[in-house]
Amino acid sequence: MTFSSDNLIGGERVPGAGAPWRATEAATGAALEPAFASATAEQAEQACARAAAAFDTYRETPLPARADFLDAIARNILDLGDDLVTRCMAETGLPRPRIEGERGRTVGQLRMFAEVVRRGAFLGLRVDPAQPERKPLPRPDLRLRRIAVGPVLVFGASNFPLAFSVAGGDTASALAAGCPVVVKAHPAHPGTASLVGEAIREAVAACGLPAGVFALLFEPGIAIGQRLAADPRIAAIGFTGSRRGGTALMQIAAARPTPIPVYAEMSSINPVVLMPAALAARGAEIGKAFVGSLTLGSGQFCTNPGLVLAVDGPGLDVFLAAASEALPGVAAATMLTPGIHEAYCAGVAALEVNPAVQTVALGRSGTGQQGQPALFATTGAAFLDDHRLADEVFGAASLVVRCADAAELRVVLESLEGQLTAALHMDPADHAAARGLLPVLERKVGRILVNGFGTGVEVGHAMVHGGPFPATSDGRTTSVGSLAIDRFLRPVSYQDMPEALLPDALTEANPSDLPRSVDGA
Repeated sequence: MTFSSDNLIGGERVPGAGAPWRATEAATGAALEPAFASATAEQAEQACARAAAAFDTYRETPLPARADFLDAIARNILDLGDDLVTRCMAETGLPRPRIEGERGRTVGQLRMFAEVVRRGAFLGLRVDPAQPERKPLPRPDLRLRRIAVGPVLVFGASNFPLAFSVAGGDTASALAAGCPVVVKAHPAHPGTASLVGEAIREAVAACGLPAGVFALLFEPGIAIGQRLAADPRIAAIGFTGSRRGGTALMQIAAARPTPIPVYAEMSSINPVVLMPAALAARGAEIGKAFVGSLTLGSGQFCTNPGLVLAVDGPGLDVFLAAASEALPGVAAATMLTPGIHEAYCAGVAALEVNPAVQTVALGRSGTGQQGQPALFATTGAAFLDDHRLADEVFGAASLVVRCADAAELRVVLESLEGQLTAALHMDPADHAAARGLLPVLERKVGRILVNGFGTGVEVGHAMVHGGPFPATSDGRTTSVGSLAIDRFLRPVSYQDMPEALLPDALTEANPSDLPRSVDGA
């Protein structure tokens, strides 16, 4: 397999000029060819300048052509075949089924946004015709559409090398909105990023779009990413990663002469609430299913169930016994990067030495960059007394909180920060009690699910993958599903604009027959 290690700027391959560096094979730590060289400050400036130059042309690209572009990217990714899968496996340590599934999700997202663009409803077209005879004052003619905000900076994620990276949800939704995209590749999987970047570059050329619509820059550190975030031509930022990284970008964006939004998905422990009747009827079954969700992908999901809440009693004992029986049989799995592995081990060690925490069960130990699954327990009082117990441990570790009663369980829920998901395991006899918890959960999370776990995120029109801070930087948005496009659009109203100057979709003829409201109907 051969591919370019160059940056992609303005449709051209541009060699970096920094010190060379290589990706490492996650399972062995061996260096992978080829060597990559970091982009320079001048190249970052050039990428932003080309994106800004392309913006006005690209945002007015006819919707069918823009949709065809997204479909072309999807086809090109599939055409990469097994080269993409094997390189991604080497750089991440993730198994083939996971990578192939994530490739399917990536392609599916692009095709979904292509359909969103073709339908045109995302433009939010509204027409309030003039009422010159209205008393006491006439009403002006008002017409509204939503337009792209400008060039978007996207940071590749470590834990989703395809679905949240170069051609992932942030890129797909920004391109669908009409925004050029500058991607800062994640340094853990530059080969994967290069292959996907070429797929996008080729689609830009084949569709006859301005070359500045897409850029891909490489860097093993953070200096170029910080420079891109501060560039005045960047209009919004999409990020999936650590709370530290996300808040740093928020500070850079807020300190600019013209602040911009940062859509950062950062930190979540995704509480699982086990209701009494469900525990009594299905405690062992839930316990086994919980272990499967906890250890999926070595726990390296932002929706991993890192906290379990239940009222103490025989039902919870049955759940714990089943989980304790299942967990020791789970092998340690390779984690994505040495840094993630080191942080996971430190988080587990902190729980192990905490006098208020009991080690319930451990998975099989591993070697090298493998993470050993771990399950812990504490009391509701201890959890409320020590805020560190609510910290995310990114990996296959979870903490069970034995609450004294339903009132304490509610207090524990109220104490939590914002989350991506919360799960309720319940039977019909639990519905009344669950109804009382729903207002708390609605304030705390972006997605509430029943009798399942948050580790499956469906890409669709009603999905919310977001939540109050620190789950995301803006709890009004989602980074998964068709609503993700809303982040990169803003409304513009035209008052008494001559028909000849209106956008086609706002003229009386509306030649593309796009959906719009007239007088609110």
